[in-house]
Amino acid sequence: MGTHPSLPSKDVETQRTLLDMVQDNQSLLSTEISERFGGKLPFLFKVLSVQKALSIQAHPNKKLAEQLHARDPKNYPDDNHKPEMTIAITPFEGLCGFRPLAEITHFLQAVEPLRTLVGDSVASEFEQSVKSNEDSEDPTVIQKNKDALRALFTTLMESSPEKVTAATSALMSIAESKPESFGILPGEVETNPTNPTELAALAKRLNGEFPNDIGLFVFFFLNFVKLSSGEAMFLKADDIHAYISGDIIECMAASDNVVRAGFTPKFKDVDTLTQMLTYSYAPIEEQKLQATDYPYAVLNATAYSSASSAMLYDPPIDEFSVVKSDLKRTGAKVTFDGISGPSIIICTQGKGKITVGNKTEDVREGYVFFVGATAECVIENVGSGEGDDDVFTTYKAFCELAPAGEE
Repeated sequence: MGTHPSLPSKDVETQRTLLDMVQDNQSLLSTEISERFGGKLPFLFKVLSVQKALSIQAHPNKKLAEQLHARDPKNYPDDNHKPEMTIAITPFEGLCGFRPLAEITHFLQAVEPLRTLVGDSVASEFEQSVKSNEDSEDPTVIQKNKDALRALFTTLMESSPEKVTAATSALMSIAESKPESFGILPGEVETNPTNPTELAALAKRLNGEFPNDIGLFVFFFLNFVKLSSGEAMFLKADDIHAYISGDIIECMAASDNVVRAGFTPKFKDVDTLTQMLTYSYAPIEEQKLQATDYPYAVLNATAYSSASSAMLYDPPIDEFSVVKSDLKRTGAKVTFDGISGPSIIICTQGKGKITVGNKTEDVREGYVFFVGATAECVIENVGSGEGDDDVFTTYKAFCELAPAGEE
């Protein structure tokens, strides 16, 4: 959903593209946003239903995106960066950012096929380099740790297909025969960074989806994250990640640039990926994004708004934010103040109606609406007619630039 030229949204009645609409009437975006983002919507809004692991990937920063687009426009179709945010609709599994270094060291020692794949000397060099320095806040030490992680990860990613196949066979043998001790060291059950039987089952599942894929071993380098419905995470440009399962709302800067290196039949660019990554390492909690009450929405009478909410997911970038509205009884209503920027609204559950100005439209699951800058918007739960407890859920992606001098 958006104005990206690869697949711009269209009006269901006229088939006119949203790109044409906003370029013909720049006030729909606002002068500030139109000038800042070249007369286009600055974000892309998506719903993903992940039934099979999506590629291990990262999105380039603005400077790298410009270079990649100039060099290879077929595989990098625009010159924009692509920070993105994920909000879980259903329980979600994914990989996000590099694990704390102590966890990577643990797996190098506990997962013999992984150590064999990267080589004992490379693994030992990494272990010695980061030993006792994993939690240092000294910038020099942090950079040294990142350099060590880069060297280790690059070695892994450059493994030959033959070595990956042999390592996968050995790993699957362990997962099948000893799932209760998969990925743990003898006597260190209490300090193991993940559940061994869960990890063994996941390894088998991923190998079933992408047999003999390097991504199976990248898993031991990345944080394994689970999100419950309503939980979110933010991915900066140049951060490595992959989605494993679940239904999600995704919002990102308006770009289609993806640097892939595993779990995919699509174009892979291992050299670019290993060179571009930040190699930041931290627990997954540091990348989760906490929702807060959205201050520019008014819920109606208390009897209807009980347990209803309008929650803001606000990542540290200018291009987008998202508000999730849950109207939990028939008759519940939320009024969004007009903002100085555009919005796109999608319904993911229930039935309702949306009013902008003197125009009202029915809303059902999967219905999508564009709301121009400055327009007040009212969303109401009309229910199914089968009771008062029908939940009506919408997500509203929007862009509103802070006034000059404000953050």
